[in-house]
Amino acid sequence: MRIYFSVDMEGITGLVDADDVQPGGRDYERGRQMMAEDVNAAVRGALAAGATHVTVNDAHGPMRNLLPEALHPAARLIRGKPKAMGMLDGLTADHDAMICVGYHTRAGALGVLSHSFMGHEIEDMWLDGRPVGEIGLAHATATALGVPVAVLTGDDRACEEMTEWDSTVTTVAVKYAHDRFAAELRPADEARGAIEKAVATSLVAAPRVASTDSGPVALTVRWQSASVASVLQGIPGVTAKDSRTVQAHGALPGLYRQFGVWMRVAASMTNQRPYC
Repeated sequence: MRIYFSVDMEGITGLVDADDVQPGGRDYERGRQMMAEDVNAAVRGALAAGATHVTVNDAHGPMRNLLPEALHPAARLIRGKPKAMGMLDGLTADHDAMICVGYHTRAGALGVLSHSFMGHEIEDMWLDGRPVGEIGLAHATATALGVPVAVLTGDDRACEEMTEWDSTVTTVAVKYAHDRFAAELRPADEARGAIEKAVATSLVAAPRVASTDSGPVALTVRWQSASVASVLQGIPGVTAKDSRTVQAHGALPGLYRQFGVWMRVAASMTNQRPYC
C-alpha cells in the first residue's frame, strides 16, 4: 500500500501565529519540531495499517520546514522548491490514499492562520463556482487522479471545510479556533494519538476510487492586485472576469499545475508578508 502525505504547517498541533510557521519567526524552530511530530504520528498510523511505501511532501512556504533527521525513517521526503505540482508534488495515480496533515481554512474563513496559498494576495477562489481553498483544490486534484483523501488534520474549522467537500474523509481537530491567531490547543500527546489512530483506522477502510475526471473545470481567482490579474492574462487560456479576477478552464491535475505558475507570477510582483 502506497500512501502520500501532503504536509502544511498552519494546522499543526500547537501553532497559532505567523512567528510559529515562518522562517525567522521567534518560534519557527519549535514549530518545525511540532510539524515533524504530527507527521510521524500519521506515518506510524499508516505503517500500522500496512503501508509499504510512504511519501511525505513538505508543502508549506519554502517547503524546507521538515528536517530529514526528524522524520520517521520509513518516510521518503520531498523537500525544497520549485516543484511542478507544489503542495501535491509527487502524488500519482499509483498511490492508494492521500493524507493531509496540518491543513488550514481558505481565505476569508475565521480559522487559525486562514488563507489561500499566498497569504492575503489571493482574496477568493472558486472551482466551478464553488468557493475553494487549499483543502478543496487538493481534494479535487487527488480525486481526479483516482486517489482518495483518507484523513485531514488541522483546526476544527479546517475539519469542517473538509467535511463540506467530502463527508467520507476522516478529520482530526488538533486545536479549536477562537480567532485567526488564537485557538484552544488540544494536548500534544492526545492530538498525536488521535492522528495515529485515525490514519490507521481510515486506511484500512478507505476505498480505492476511480478517476472522476470528466473534462475541464473552471478555476477562478480574485487577486488583491489588479496588476497581477492583468499580467496573468498574457498566459494563453487565462481570461478576465473583472479587473482583479481571472479564470481558466482545464482538466485536473493539469490546471492545478498551471495555477502554480500563476502564483509564481504573483510572487514575482509582490513582496507582502502573509497573515498581515
